[in-house]
Amino acid sequence: MFATYIVLLIAIAAEVVGTTAMSRSDGLTKLGPSLITLVGYAIAFWCLSIVLRTMPTGIAYAVWAGLGIVLITAVSWIFYGQKLDAPALIGLGLIVAGVLVINLFSNSVVH
Repeated sequence: MFATYIVLLIAIAAEVVGTTAMSRSDGLTKLGPSLITLVGYAIAFWCLSIVLRTMPTGIAYAVWAGLGIVLITAVSWIFYGQKLDAPALIGLGLIVAGVLVINLFSNSVVH
């Protein structure tokens, strides 16, 4: 199961890279960021397809989406100056808490 989580983390990281590049691609009109977007998403979906061999779809997607949201927000905050107010930070904290609850306490995840 450890390997499954490693592959899921690779999928999440690739999606974060792809999404970050997409925001810089000017509607997929700039070649470099557009290629990074396509490669990032291809790697992300390929890795996710591997994860789905052993992890339930809903759980895998919940972890992917939750951590992806938090990481994209962190990248935008650190590198692009996105402003985060208290409600945004609380919401992100709740997302992280939800991912932790699913993975630590749910019987839906194969441990």
